[in-house]
Amino acid sequence: MHDVAARAGVSHQTVSRVLNDFEGIRPETRERVVAAIEQLGYRRNLAARALVTGRTQTIGMIGPVVTDIGPLSTLHALERSARAAGLHTIMTSTEATAAQVTEAFEFLLGRGIDALAVAAQHQEIMDAVEAVNPGIPVVHLLTGGQPVGAAAAIDQNAGVRLAMEHLLDLGHTRIQHVMGPQTYQEALLRRDAYELVMRERGLEPLPLLAGDWTADSGFEAAASLDPSASAVFFANDQMALGALHYLTESGAVVPRDLSIVGFDDNAEARHTVPPLTTVRQDFAGVGRLAVDIVVAMLARDPLPSTQVLAPELIVRYTTAPPRS
Repeated sequence: MHDVAARAGVSHQTVSRVLNDFEGIRPETRERVVAAIEQLGYRRNLAARALVTGRTQTIGMIGPVVTDIGPLSTLHALERSARAAGLHTIMTSTEATAAQVTEAFEFLLGRGIDALAVAAQHQEIMDAVEAVNPGIPVVHLLTGGQPVGAAAAIDQNAGVRLAMEHLLDLGHTRIQHVMGPQTYQEALLRRDAYELVMRERGLEPLPLLAGDWTADSGFEAAASLDPSASAVFFANDQMALGALHYLTESGAVVPRDLSIVGFDDNAEARHTVPPLTTVRQDFAGVGRLAVDIVVAMLARDPLPSTQVLAPELIVRYTTAPPRS
């Protein structure tokens, strides 16, 4: 920094003010400093800055090992929003075990992060976060709307209600549910909300079918559907895609013979045959909201502990009234 100051003919304090975008720097002075930085190839020493400020301006992120499209898009949006807020990110991934989560924490805390964002889709991860008590702001991602401390989430109960009420309003009463893996909090919430809505309408839920988020599991589940079902609510779009494949091969016509609703509105949903009716989750919005929460926590601003985004029903062509 002193070399830059000497080249630009200013003090090193002025160089620091330019680097930190302080107001009150004359345009010609700022231009000289920027030119000197470029000529000398100066790079800010973030470690030295952290020693002075006590902050690294870094958010640690813990993501899933499985490359689920939704959580990854949330973490990507978080990274972009952090950069726009003048923050850095560093990420590691972990299986949902206490030992691996603790190891991931230790890795990130050892790099002096100021805050932590955790894709908390498993109860084991949330329990491990609470046990470690890292001593810095922690924001949970994709908890489904449960009150678990500072969190950015999408309201799973509201999303299921949108899907189920759409089918019920079309006249369906025999609606089956293909679940996501029951180690995921969001899958559990979707299952419970399905059963609750059915019972609220005075209907008996059909037998639950197990899936694992993949199209293959949706294909297999479609082979075991209750013959009396006129509609199926899938816990995600990938499983619905696999079911569409099976039903097409078996000669069924969607939605004439069976209505289908997915969940997520991933990129493929609008390109299935026919295009899939689904519930859109704003995964990128969760990432942006998480950064807002972190910034507020670092500034010690008052903020509600859990911030929940509303999902949206996207009606396409896989749903219709049941056959008479």
